[in-house]
Amino acid sequence: MGRMNAITSIDQYKPLLGSEMIERIKMKANKLRGRHVVHVSSTYYGGGVAELLSSLTLLMNDVGIKTGWRVLQGSADFFSVTKKIHNALQGAPLRLTSRKKMIYEAVVFENSVRNHLDHDIVIAHDPQVLPMIAHYKKRGPWIWCCHVDLTNPNKELWGYLKNFIERYDAVIMSMPEYRQKLKIPQLIFRPAIDPFSTKNRPLSQKEISERLRHYHIPEDLPLVVQISRFDRWKDPEGVIRTFKMVLKNIKARLVLLGEVALDDPEGIAVYKSLLNYQTDHIMITSHQDTALVNALQRQATVIVQKSLREGFGLTVTEAMWKKKAVVGGKVGGIRSQIRTGSNGFLVSSENEAARRISELLRNPGLRSRMGVEARKAVQVNYLLPRLLEQYLDLLNSFETVHLLKKKTSVGHG
Repeated sequence: MGRMNAITSIDQYKPLLGSEMIERIKMKANKLRGRHVVHVSSTYYGGGVAELLSSLTLLMNDVGIKTGWRVLQGSADFFSVTKKIHNALQGAPLRLTSRKKMIYEAVVFENSVRNHLDHDIVIAHDPQVLPMIAHYKKRGPWIWCCHVDLTNPNKELWGYLKNFIERYDAVIMSMPEYRQKLKIPQLIFRPAIDPFSTKNRPLSQKEISERLRHYHIPEDLPLVVQISRFDRWKDPEGVIRTFKMVLKNIKARLVLLGEVALDDPEGIAVYKSLLNYQTDHIMITSHQDTALVNALQRQATVIVQKSLREGFGLTVTEAMWKKKAVVGGKVGGIRSQIRTGSNGFLVSSENEAARRISELLRNPGLRSRMGVEARKAVQVNYLLPRLLEQYLDLLNSFETVHLLKKKTSVGHG
């Protein structure tokens, strides 16, 4: 098989994580051989969930677990409603009308007719797919994985969604602070990155420059870069205001690179609204090119992720893997990744962000020291096999319960 058809194997992680961990994962996966698992999400590309599942599903298959991935088909109305639901789960107001509920539930029902989820284990991701459980007779455990910031969810919406959530056998969240009052177990799985993907693999300076030239991004000034969806929660306008403060004293260039995901109808409007801010020193650009993301993160002098809400923030993880000091908003999963003064800076205001960005731009030694610590943190905590092992432990725990019930049933017969 040629290199173009190669898929990352669990064994490729041995130099990064050690043989002991990889062999342990293989043993745990072996107990699940013969089981058929499926992940269900709202889109194949755009955002951290699609990025994560793209690699995780392949790695699950590599260790011998038959794993599929299904994606919802939805109308513009449906994704407009689910975006409002997403925002409300992160604290935004929402008028939960009967019409919104009807659109939401009807499209999910239509998808349940098309998708025959007779798998042994179903893992549903985020609120878009949540009601699917109402339309199936479960053959095994169903798990809901929520990737959004649930620090302060809209109460009316949460009360409505809870009726679906508590039909699941467990909920996975990315931070302990997101736990809610539920009758089912809530587990904390922090997301992870694939260091061998196009977005994260090593690049030569020649490859970096080629990508930047292709998109007309100059290399004449230090780059301050934020990469994320075009989403108000990522605070792109706040990043621009912050950079203008930096620009008063330091010559640099800001690049905001974003993508517009299929399940985010607000993204195009946000992107268009930002184009008015473009100058010689501020670039707003949108491309579906993971190699460009990689090149920009590696070329950047400073990476910013000044989110107002953030489920986890895999763009922070990606940048840290590339030995970059990140200036990140003190919210959600960003807080669990950045240790201020050690591997980056957490900030709570535009003034503080401007001060930290300026400090890093002026101090290459500080950037270098923080970058080394940042990569170490990702290697220990945020590479894909760690997440895979957590899933294996969870799925094996369901298997144990299933076998115990079976033995008890046989014994009472």
